[in-house]
Amino acid sequence: MPEMHDLAELFATIWGRPGEPPLDASTLQALSHSGNYVVGAYSGTRMVGGLIGWLGGRPRGDLYLHSHILGVLPDTEARGLGFDLKQHQRAWCIDRGVNSIEWTFDPLVRRNAYFNLVKLGADAVEYLVDFYGPMDDGINTGDESDRLLVRWNLHSERAAAAAAGGPLVAQPDAGALLVQVPEDIVAVRHADPALARRWRHRVREGLGGAMSRGYRVIGFTTAFEYVLSRD
Repeated sequence: MPEMHDLAELFATIWGRPGEPPLDASTLQALSHSGNYVVGAYSGTRMVGGLIGWLGGRPRGDLYLHSHILGVLPDTEARGLGFDLKQHQRAWCIDRGVNSIEWTFDPLVRRNAYFNLVKLGADAVEYLVDFYGPMDDGINTGDESDRLLVRWNLHSERAAAAAAGGPLVAQPDAGALLVQVPEDIVAVRHADPALARRWRHRVREGLGGAMSRGYRVIGFTTAFEYVLSRD
């Protein structure tokens, strides 16, 4: 339980709500005890990162892991830890016969888009409008909670290449559709909330609209652009 308290407070600190974690220690303990994925990473005796998820399933479908929260402290001790945690999670699932992991992220956060699509080799499968409703943490306050659902097929060539350290940077061809996102949407939210809302609606229309018309996301560029194709 002391470790669960450390993990809960770590998430509360990262999300800008000290003392108000998104999941409390008793819930984390119950998830872990029932066979789900609850992991903290330490530098010495100091917890610097954590990742949690729980098993899910669909009617007549395979078991998968819903990966809910990944948090890493923004300091040099934790550099590269997010990637290491996700690879640990991938190995944990493969050992248990779980073939895919799903999670959501804010499509406006370019570092998460690059991490998920390029560094990990996951696939964006659905655009979800205002998925969580209003949020009041230190990162998302004042914005609608649109999310991009990604599916990480753990035995795919993309996932294996990414695990070996090969980032999967897309090279747009002449028929590709590009959707730009800002360099730092969190800073934009704080400096100009009206501009952040315009970014939200334009990316919803551009990215979400294209996906609803049959385009699929095939990558993310170093110029902060989603790459979509009908092929």
